[in-house]
Amino acid sequence: MFRLGLIVNPLAGLGGSIALKGSDDISSIDQALSLGAVPRANPRTLQALQPLLNLDLQIITYPAEMGEDAAKQAGFAPVVLGAIQTGQTTAEDTESAARELLAEGVDLILFAGGDGTARNICNAVGTAAPVLGIPAGVKIHSGVYAVTPKAAGEIVALLVRGELVSLAEQEVRDIDEEAFRTGRVMAKHYGELQVPQEHRYLQNTKESGVEVEEIVLDDIAADFADHMLDDVRYIMGSGGTVAAIMQHLGLDNTLLGVDVIESGELIASDCTAQQLLELTEDSDARLVITIIGGQGHIIGRGNQQISAELLVGLGKNNIQLVATKAKLKALEGRPLIVDSGDEAANKMLAGMIAVRTGYEDSVLYRVAEL
Repeated sequence: MFRLGLIVNPLAGLGGSIALKGSDDISSIDQALSLGAVPRANPRTLQALQPLLNLDLQIITYPAEMGEDAAKQAGFAPVVLGAIQTGQTTAEDTESAARELLAEGVDLILFAGGDGTARNICNAVGTAAPVLGIPAGVKIHSGVYAVTPKAAGEIVALLVRGELVSLAEQEVRDIDEEAFRTGRVMAKHYGELQVPQEHRYLQNTKESGVEVEEIVLDDIAADFADHMLDDVRYIMGSGGTVAAIMQHLGLDNTLLGVDVIESGELIASDCTAQQLLELTEDSDARLVITIIGGQGHIIGRGNQQISAELLVGLGKNNIQLVATKAKLKALEGRPLIVDSGDEAANKMLAGMIAVRTGYEDSVLYRVAEL
């Protein structure tokens, strides 16, 4: 089941209808409403949730106007976390909600707001989880929002149905409201968020032959090389996609085994499960794996050296999956499979996972909950 985190900033957009050019200095909802402000966040959240009805998902959210109300009004039975600290929601509440949803391991955080809300989400989760904005604020300069509330819902629906959706880092930007009210637009960059986007396929590799496949593998390898971190130990799993990365790096590779590299050097070849535990015990480590075989297995087929103990010790955020879109499309929507022999490790990896599919190109794909 897809686990959707939902956050609504009920203040978002209130300032627009009363010519405030934003909501940052609204001192109370009641005061804004008395001036003729029209609430936008919850109605627009309802529009985003409509395409998700009757899909296999669970909404996890914050109390009352921060998501619970909209989810229930849309016909869902949400799981409600946390508490709003004061009578009126604040930026701190938004950040607390985002951190709690991140800790819950939701597949995506869907939030309604404007640029200020995007800044709060960025402060709380950074690029640690995929997020998507429902446009509800006065200021929408950040590239993390869908073009309309309904479009946000349609993108989430694609994810829930298991279709390939690209994942890209997008800028969070905000302007100085005081300057804006005097006619000066002063936008500032505050960071990036990982955002799913509707993806249109350019070609079917099955029809275009081996030459294109080789180019894609080279793109994946170049992307990995450009993002390698010094003093991090990379456990390089088996399979042709990982072998392409090792070839790009100029390192010997055990095609059907597991190697370890660090700072661009091969430090161990064809490791056993125990050796991998020892090599990563006191190190910052990442695991790089691909799809093994034709059934969508990523753990438990041809890479049994990667133990459940190692997986749990690394954590899901330190596991990097690489594969071509052709491999993913060949699954015809079937989920990826983890067969580690340990229920806790299998459950940890269940849900949506980012798959690197090219140079600075990723998609989100589902791992089955077995």
